[in-house]
Amino acid sequence: MRFFFRTRRFRLCLSIICGVLALAIVIRLIGGIFSPTSSFIGTITAPIQDMATGISAFFTGLDKKFNEGNALLLENQELKEELGELRQAQAELDETKRQNEFYKNYLEIKDQNPDFSFSDARLISIDKDDLYHNFVINKGSAHGIEPYDPVIVGNYLVGYISSVGITTSKVTTILSPEIICGANDSRTGDSGILSGTADFAKDGKVKLYNLARSCNVAVGDTVVTSGEGLFPEGLLIGSVDTIKSDTYTSSLFASVVPFVDFSEIRNVMIITSFSGQGTLGEGLE
Repeated sequence: MRFFFRTRRFRLCLSIICGVLALAIVIRLIGGIFSPTSSFIGTITAPIQDMATGISAFFTGLDKKFNEGNALLLENQELKEELGELRQAQAELDETKRQNEFYKNYLEIKDQNPDFSFSDARLISIDKDDLYHNFVINKGSAHGIEPYDPVIVGNYLVGYISSVGITTSKVTTILSPEIICGANDSRTGDSGILSGTADFAKDGKVKLYNLARSCNVAVGDTVVTSGEGLFPEGLLIGSVDTIKSDTYTSSLFASVVPFVDFSEIRNVMIITSFSGQGTLGEGLE
């Protein structure tokens, strides 16, 4: 609408209207002076006066609509701003709820393991083509993170810190052959060694090997960390999926389905220190 008032056509129309109004005023003044012919002049000027009145009413209405339109625009803008603020507040509330639930799990773990020290972190990048689902987090040496620190989600083992930068670190998951740790069947106490392999990782599983033939491990049993090597005792790893005989040794091995869904990881917790913290492969010879 505001662009119309700047056009040449609008200025021409305005000039004509002003001329008509001026003519009406002049004729009315003349009609007042020459009273004998006032009725005649009134008859002549009546249509012009009606036109002038109509034009005035039109512009008055136009101005009213323009003002009302501006008011509606301002009101709509205010409503949009209020809606944006409400959405932002809701997003912050949702994030607070998620964070509260996230930290609640670790408070329980901390109560059970007072020797644990934690540092929370957020996943910032992942290579979707990586068979082992390794990823990068937003914490590094500046935050007290060190190589081989265990990484968990809840009480589930994810992996460990494999390399550290100043503000970021890489996490290698238990699907990777790089990780070797002692593991136990939580029901029977039977022990073995847990590690990833390329073949197992394709199916999203890890290998629990070096099981004694006399063991009582069964499908569905829960596998936990034994406390030997890099990880503290009792972290949940996964459930036994199959049990087979190793063709090269006299032992058995099992496939284990991790409790962690690596594709759903968004936040993790790093155990920066714990009692009895060891080194890579320690106690597994």
